[in-house]
Amino acid sequence: MQLTLGPLLYYWPRDTVLRFYEAMAAAPLDVVYLGEAVCSRRHELRLADWLAVAARLREAGKAVVLSTQVLIESGSDAATLRRIAANGDFRVEANDMGAVQALAGRAPFVAGPHLNLYNPPALQWMAGLGALRWVMPLEMGHQDLALMQAARPPGLQTEVFALGRMPLAFSARCFTARHRNLPKDDCQFSCLDHADGLMLQTREGEDFLVLNGIQTQSARVANLVGELPALRALGVDALRLSPQSRHMAELIGLWRAALDGQLSPTEAQARMQPLLPDLACNGYWHGQPGMAQRAAA
Repeated sequence: MQLTLGPLLYYWPRDTVLRFYEAMAAAPLDVVYLGEAVCSRRHELRLADWLAVAARLREAGKAVVLSTQVLIESGSDAATLRRIAANGDFRVEANDMGAVQALAGRAPFVAGPHLNLYNPPALQWMAGLGALRWVMPLEMGHQDLALMQAARPPGLQTEVFALGRMPLAFSARCFTARHRNLPKDDCQFSCLDHADGLMLQTREGEDFLVLNGIQTQSARVANLVGELPALRALGVDALRLSPQSRHMAELIGLWRAALDGQLSPTEAQARMQPLLPDLACNGYWHGQPGMAQRAAA
């Protein structure tokens, strides 16, 4: 089972991003996804910079995939998408149907978690367009995944989002800018002030959601390390860890130890909790509200 690092969902200063991926080059990862998947106003790194990072990671023995933006809002966004699709050097993760159209019949691609692939016919159709891997939608449970796996087209790999704050929704409005009473077009790059997103609490003071520019995330952190036996039994090919600003290398090490049998899933889960920015959850996996935490079967 492969261990993958998903695209960076937050907006960090350029030097911070470069140092982060320098550390990831030495981490026990199999695949690293790169690129701006959230907001086109985030310009600390341009496509040429991401390609340079990709080349460095490939030299370190990682497979690299370039992720496309989820919400395409302008002609310049579409132009960037086409340049990524035509890069000719690295595989691409398609995160909207425009990216699928740009890649279909031209190059094998990864079908990202935001493509709404919820039934076997949709999965069959996507494989026919050239998908070599699909990423399970965040809210899909293990019972539905079992049905998808039973009907999975030959040669199509399955990847599951296994660690990180879950990206739940995208909007044309920037909530981080709105929090500061700023218009989206003059956001003053407010996301730079929130390395792991801006917490939104209920009236009772309970952590509820995280605002990340135009993206809304879960406050709690999905962690499926306790479900490793079930993931293996279902034939999952890859597990995705989503970047966070602190303790990422330690978390990757614990996941690798659990995958290699050096730690039990229960022990790995216990060691991970102090390294997470909030409480863990696995509700969606069990067909429950996403913020729930259920014991592994």
